[in-house]
Amino acid sequence: MPREARKFLDPQAVRKLANLKLVARFVVEGFIAGLHRSPHRGFSVEFTEYREYTPGDDLRHLDWRVLARSDKYYVRLYEQETNLRAYLLLDVSGSMGYGSQGLTKLEYGCYLAASLAYLMTRQQDAVSLLAFAEDLVVALPPKNTPGHLNVLLKTLGGLQPQRGTRMSRTLHQLAENIRQRGLVVLISDLFDEPEEVIRGLKHFRHRGHEAIVFHLLDPDEQEFPFAGQIAFEDLEDGTTVRTDAAAIRRAYLAQLRAWQEHYQREFRRRRIDYVFADTSVPFDRFLAGYLAKRGRM
Repeated sequence: MPREARKFLDPQAVRKLANLKLVARFVVEGFIAGLHRSPHRGFSVEFTEYREYTPGDDLRHLDWRVLARSDKYYVRLYEQETNLRAYLLLDVSGSMGYGSQGLTKLEYGCYLAASLAYLMTRQQDAVSLLAFAEDLVVALPPKNTPGHLNVLLKTLGGLQPQRGTRMSRTLHQLAENIRQRGLVVLISDLFDEPEEVIRGLKHFRHRGHEAIVFHLLDPDEQEFPFAGQIAFEDLEDGTTVRTDAAAIRRAYLAQLRAWQEHYQREFRRRRIDYVFADTSVPFDRFLAGYLAKRGRM
């Protein structure tokens, strides 16, 4: 990736690049070789569209008429053909609107979702976007066409943080309604009752889905750099708590560590991939590192 392009991927500067598709392309084409090697292949009986031939495709599905007209190799796609169905679950609750490093958690999550969607579409995977707060606010069905990707990226670009959250209820509803097994990717700060969140994701595993959790936290939330008398406002219900920051810092950090360790331990038990994301880390570096690790796994 050119040096002048990479500068836009720093959290402090990424807002200068408003086009999510361009950001996603920089990430994917510059750093990422692939998310998975899917075993799901095959063709059904209902033709939908063409795509370029890639080595390994079944030659029976090569369209010889297109080859004769254009001297290019294309295969015919059918209704059921996709390597994977991926469901991007993005938390847009009020707490995701916090940001001390140039990007809010929601903006960081949108860039992650955009990069994953761009990558998956390139791999012929069908991608769905499901954004939620107290209720589901966006529900784009899984597709793998360039037009669908454009709609998904435009939708991500328009998302704003809502007030409350009912993550558990949303997770259970989606687990019941998503019939075809696939990859579920939850992007959230996980600020909800941990046991309820864990049960919601366990529901997906029970239904046969693979699950990944990207746990986003701002540096302020991890380090608690506050001092003196300070007022904290809940971004979801508007309540305010006044306290002495120094008096509660040690207890806060201890509880935060225990909370994260609980999530990590419980997700591991249920074979859910837990990935912590510090929003001060350039998201392209974070995502490329995770995908490289996943590829080795």
